[in-house]
Amino acid sequence: QVQLVESGGGLVQTGGSLRLSCAASGSIFYINTMGWFRQAPGKVRELVASMGSGGSTNYADSVKGRFTISRDNAKNTAYLFMNSLKPEDTAVYYCNADLQPRFGGRQSYWGQGTQVTVSS
Repeated sequence: QVQLVESGGGLVQTGGSLRLSCAASGSIFYINTMGWFRQAPGKVRELVASMGSGGSTNYADSVKGRFTISRDNAKNTAYLFMNSLKPEDTAVYYCNADLQPRFGGRQSYWGQGTQVTVSS
């Protein structure tokens, strides 16, 4: 059983910062890509940032220069550092991991989501 548990969301004022964490646990053999997605009310879920196992990163244009993704592979944990937050960053943020469990095939796993609210 693989689980992704997110933490670090909350309420922050415009221009503020937050750090999200995502810890993967369970019978994991190898994690390929870890990423963060977000979904605002009435909108589709969108990629915010992702990082491959080798450290390559991908960011949505809307967050480039403000958000930074990092990983601690020893801890199977990903982080999203969010700076200069704007009201339009308000959304539920979901962690995603593309991984190979010890048993079974490679799959994509999702966390439960954490709310980020940026007040104007």
